[in-house]
Amino acid sequence: MATTAIWKVKGWLGKVLIYAENPEKTDNPAFYQNDNLTQEEKQGLHDVIHYAMREEATISATLQERFVSGVNCSPNTAREEMLAVKNRYGKNEGIVAFHGYQSFAENEITPEMAHEIGVKLANELWGDRFQVIVATHLDKEKHLHNHFVLNSVSFIDGYRYNDCKATYQKMRDTSDRLCKEYNLSVIEDPKRKQSKHYAEWKAENDGVLTARGMIKNDIDEAIATSISDKQFFYKLREKGYYIKQGKDITVCPIGKERGIKIARHFGEAYTYQAICQRILANPLPTQRKTPSMKKSVYVLRLHGNLSKQRKISGLRGRYLYYCFKLGILPKNNSISPARMHFLLKEDIRKMENISQETKLLCVNKIDTSEQLFSYQSQKKEEMQHLMTTRKHLRYRLRRKTLTEEQKQELKHEIVDLSKQIEALRKEVMLCDDIADRSQVIKEKIEIIQQNEQPKRKEGKDNEHRRRSS
Repeated sequence: MATTAIWKVKGWLGKVLIYAENPEKTDNPAFYQNDNLTQEEKQGLHDVIHYAMREEATISATLQERFVSGVNCSPNTAREEMLAVKNRYGKNEGIVAFHGYQSFAENEITPEMAHEIGVKLANELWGDRFQVIVATHLDKEKHLHNHFVLNSVSFIDGYRYNDCKATYQKMRDTSDRLCKEYNLSVIEDPKRKQSKHYAEWKAENDGVLTARGMIKNDIDEAIATSISDKQFFYKLREKGYYIKQGKDITVCPIGKERGIKIARHFGEAYTYQAICQRILANPLPTQRKTPSMKKSVYVLRLHGNLSKQRKISGLRGRYLYYCFKLGILPKNNSISPARMHFLLKEDIRKMENISQETKLLCVNKIDTSEQLFSYQSQKKEEMQHLMTTRKHLRYRLRRKTLTEEQKQELKHEIVDLSKQIEALRKEVMLCDDIADRSQVIKEKIEIIQQNEQPKRKEGKDNEHRRRSS
């Protein structure tokens, strides 16, 4: 049975495609680690086209045939042609494209048929006014699916594509009709589900926990450990959520302006009645007597004047403070994700990267951007020197006069140099990551501190009232 979906692509999709932030876990590390991307190439239109048309997904290993077609544009120059239309009508901002999806049931269709249906669907829906790329992905075993990259601006009149319930329903109806013509199964009486942002869909497919996923996990945990609805709400508040009870329960984590209705987002299992039923099914807790334990008392002696110690500022101080807010520092002092500011939750998945960047700054005592780029230039020079040395060793390895023992020795030297070059390359990349992330961290810290100030003032006012009463 065929299923369809469509997303809007705003701004840079580079952050979405590299959103998993862990290239080792992606299907195609070589694409996500492309260090040669220019600023222009990173824009959203390029990324979504690159993703849809990547060769390892669209080439049949047996037929050596690539399943990519263009409607009103050539696949090889699609990006330039789409940008030309945007420039002609002066519509280069906002939604740059739409990313459509059509999936088929397992073992029901061939690559040729799937691509043929995809091209027919694109021509019927958008062929009279828009440029479209149709790419059939074969990289998932037994799971063929089409990707559509639709220019948001019409080449006929310059009007933008109207993505609404009516156009989506037309996409689904057309897809079902075409599938029936090819004797393929369709979903009977389909209901449109709550759509997901592409970043969320991609993160879930890669096994990365999203912000909404964290909220869902916290709700499930509160349900599983409660014996009444009051205890359930208490545990959610204890985790840092604001709760509004109505026809649908609304929860809002710290730092987010608007809450989410949990039944609307997570399904019928999260209505108030369903939650109560799930709580009633929980086993009653058994009381256990815990042996009393004496607390260990540590006595520390400090030498010297603490006031004379220089405070760490600059990049090091910024990263250390951020690690403290994330619970990375001090060690064994983890913070519940639900009690964090919402901006911090976005970086929970990036803890390993942030830890490595902090370590580099602290070990090398880097506090300013000038020191950072100076350190990076030094590492690049060292890396270039080692690469030149390795190149000469490889030339020497080709000599026919060398004995087997000499060849093995040269190979060991080349392997050692490659390890050193790889380590230096990682440091150079970390410096680039620090340069990009440090300003974002600074802005997040300022927002978090602004949000915390009213709470601190409220706490002081309450303390003053208690003392004066």
